[in-house]
Amino acid sequence: MRNRIYLDHASTTDVNPDVLKTYKDLLDRYYVNSESLYDEGTEINRMMEKARGAIAGLLGISSEEVIFTSGSSEANSAAIKGVCLADMSKRHIVTTNIEHSSILNACRQMERVFGYDVAYVPVDSTGKVQIEDVKAALRPDTAIVSVMMVNNEVGSINPVGEIAEYVKKHSHAYMHCDLTQAVGKIPIDLTNIDLASISAHKLGGLKGSGILVRRRHVPLEPLINGGEQEGGLRGGTSNALVNLVMAKTLRLAMERMEEKQERTKMLQERLLAGLGKINGIVINSPVDAAPGFVNFSCLKMTSEVMQNELNRRGFMVSARSTCASRSLDPSYVLKAMGFSDERASACIRATFSHDNTEMEIDAFLSAVKEMVQKYG
Repeated sequence: MRNRIYLDHASTTDVNPDVLKTYKDLLDRYYVNSESLYDEGTEINRMMEKARGAIAGLLGISSEEVIFTSGSSEANSAAIKGVCLADMSKRHIVTTNIEHSSILNACRQMERVFGYDVAYVPVDSTGKVQIEDVKAALRPDTAIVSVMMVNNEVGSINPVGEIAEYVKKHSHAYMHCDLTQAVGKIPIDLTNIDLASISAHKLGGLKGSGILVRRRHVPLEPLINGGEQEGGLRGGTSNALVNLVMAKTLRLAMERMEEKQERTKMLQERLLAGLGKINGIVINSPVDAAPGFVNFSCLKMTSEVMQNELNRRGFMVSARSTCASRSLDPSYVLKAMGFSDERASACIRATFSHDNTEMEIDAFLSAVKEMVQKYG
């Protein structure tokens, strides 16, 4: 990736060198099953439980409320399906129409296979859910409400705290929040949150690593059956070493967050100011998007053309969520925000971190300007 500029941090991040070193050191020393009863297995199990406790401390919860998963997609699916299957007398789900595909497809599966009703709450033109719409969607038989904190395409920040408070006071539903794009970018508060999903590779950690926060009062039917790993809620041999470094990943992501995001916000404002000077560019992200998110469209160029040209010039960006990166359909998030097919088919998502530089942002702006002049 020499001489190429990475502006796709919402897709994944490079592994923090400290995390990578710790993982390599562990790989050199440990390989036994953490469930083994001999000394080596007991030691790894003890270390993993210590890591679980460290994660719980960072999130302000109890260690038994941390379930290790392969990432947020599994955690999201486990939350939706696990809660619903634990009590099938409640046949209703509330979510939004801009959630990650792992939430939307889990809900669609509950509709298709089990006959559940799902309310897909709309968002406004800034990509945010309105609490009044959530209130209107709730029913006495709502099993779970799932609302993401930060949208992965445009960076809109939902009023999850306010929604969660209402759900807990006025319904018997459990509240789930996808925190994948929020951790390390904005402060998080798990008050009134029953379940939450976090992925390591969005935070400078390893792919195939994540957690599901499940508060102790929440009934959950396991999706992966096996032994007694994760309190019987996720079977299979533990990926112990990956789980161990999740604690360090989370700690490093949350350290000096205000300082790091102040710099990210400066880069974000620099990019927005530059894009605002280019004729034919429209900004899709809200003005108060999470740090590091800029989604824009050039109405004379499709996402595919622009993305390919940027790639040729050495810039790595996405058009929409990477899970849908090969789709030529308009962005469903931008469509939900009320934008036209033309605008939703021409979007580019540039996402960056405090490690990016002003020079990289300026180079990107020059490339976009040249492309618009050439093709637009």
